[in-house]
Amino acid sequence: MKKAIIGKKVGMTQIFDEMGKVIPVTVIEAGPCVVTQKMTVEKEGYEAVQLGYEEVTEKHISKPEAGHLKKNGLGMLKHLKEFKLENAAELNVGDVLKADVFAAGDKVDVTGTSKGHGYAGVIKRHGAQRTPTSHGGGPVHRHAGSMGSGTDPSRIFKGKIGAGHMGVDQVTVQNLDVVQVDPELNMLVIRGAIPGPKGGLVYVKSTAKIAPVKKGEGAAISVNPQKASARVNPQKASARNK
Repeated sequence: MKKAIIGKKVGMTQIFDEMGKVIPVTVIEAGPCVVTQKMTVEKEGYEAVQLGYEEVTEKHISKPEAGHLKKNGLGMLKHLKEFKLENAAELNVGDVLKADVFAAGDKVDVTGTSKGHGYAGVIKRHGAQRTPTSHGGGPVHRHAGSMGSGTDPSRIFKGKIGAGHMGVDQVTVQNLDVVQVDPELNMLVIRGAIPGPKGGLVYVKSTAKIAPVKKGEGAAISVNPQKASARVNPQKASARNK
């Protein structure tokens, strides 16, 4: 990946572009992050850096983490995360990364932990359908129903939907646009929603998506008359106006 940073979700709001259109955005407090460890090909077999985020007192982190940070002469940092960055060889322990590693227009993937919903039933958790509420349906309208045959296979297959713990899963939303960057406030403004509650920890990385290459006008139009993209319906207004 090209760039990455650790941050916290502040919340959602909306801004307006030059045309006056509303853009729903999520504000992220990104960084400052300190390089706490550097991995090299000679020692670890690959190039990467470990970033630390959010200064805390020593009592709020484990003793192994505190010893790791003291060995490098750094302050106590609550969150540590390793990233394989393209410029990892140029970074050194103690370097600080701020929100301005990203710029407006960048495409990013944001990883966070989804909101917890506690113990939920199949309707809320999986979008299952309830049973009809008339003609003696009984008090089972929101139950899961049959789990499968009892004789064979006499068990429930893995993956069968059911009630259970909902949320608190790692979720990554890909290919979001960075709308604004404010390095003084350590702020990233990203178009759209990202996982997690307000104050939740998030990892912002350069997107893994590959942008399609445009091959000129009409490149995707088929010349096969059997395909819908090549047929012209004279009854449609779009065909009559040509």
